[in-house]
Amino acid sequence: MKKLLLAVMVVMGLQTGVNAQMEAITHSGEIGVALGAAHYFGDLNTRARVNRPKLAVGAFFRKQFGNYIAVRVGAQFAQVGYADKYYDDNDFQRQRNLSFNTSIWELALQGDFNFFRFMPGTDEYRFTPYVTLGASIFSYDPYAYLNGEKHFLRPLGTEGQGSEFYPERKPYSSMAYAIPFGVGVKYALNEKMNLGFEVLHRFTNTDYLDDVSTTYVGIDKFPPLPGGQPSIAGQLQDRSYEIGEPIGIEGRQRGYAKQKDQFVTAQFTLSFNLTSYKCPTAKL
Repeated sequence: MKKLLLAVMVVMGLQTGVNAQMEAITHSGEIGVALGAAHYFGDLNTRARVNRPKLAVGAFFRKQFGNYIAVRVGAQFAQVGYADKYYDDNDFQRQRNLSFNTSIWELALQGDFNFFRFMPGTDEYRFTPYVTLGASIFSYDPYAYLNGEKHFLRPLGTEGQGSEFYPERKPYSSMAYAIPFGVGVKYALNEKMNLGFEVLHRFTNTDYLDDVSTTYVGIDKFPPLPGGQPSIAGQLQDRSYEIGEPIGIEGRQRGYAKQKDQFVTAQFTLSFNLTSYKCPTAKL
């Protein structure tokens, strides 16, 4: 009988020690990387088609406050672009014939909320879906190719920005703000590493991610090159001449200014857990 009681006490002591160790070591955060694709939605992609994804990579630090709430700081590089030629069923866009690409550098602050308790290193709490919401600032500089040569569009003022003819149209900034909102899932491979997948949509405050927003200003607003050839800005503000009759007469709709541009990323994440030690609570 004494031996049985001794064995029970030993087992209980070992269990208490394990529980105390689990309580002492806490999940304090993560540092990780992300890899996937980005896509743009705006004046050249009005139906939110997802058929031209481009590279997106990122890094982040997540500070955990308990098992459900976290604050994240992240840096992101993404490439986006689109062209009117992808809309074969839209006569106006096919005639407009515009295109763009841009690189985006983003810095974001987000809050994450786990639906389930997340405790890496345990079998019961190693998986959770989550939602995230925050604010970000990013840089962009749209460009297009003409006869195989790359031209940045913002300095050209393709919609009359900065010209004497349209003083109300100011040159747009290469910096903009966004509200990132998304969902994701993560799974603790072990007590040290997590694998996840996240879709993050950005609502931006700019309509010039694609350099298209308002109306045409007309070819005559762009001084020709020596010899009478249209300037680079003149050729890029209306590219309908490349496939047919030019449509870029002054005042005609070129874009839709009442709706801002957006972009989204879909990425796999790999993160490494950060732990801290907390003295176990005394059991009286």
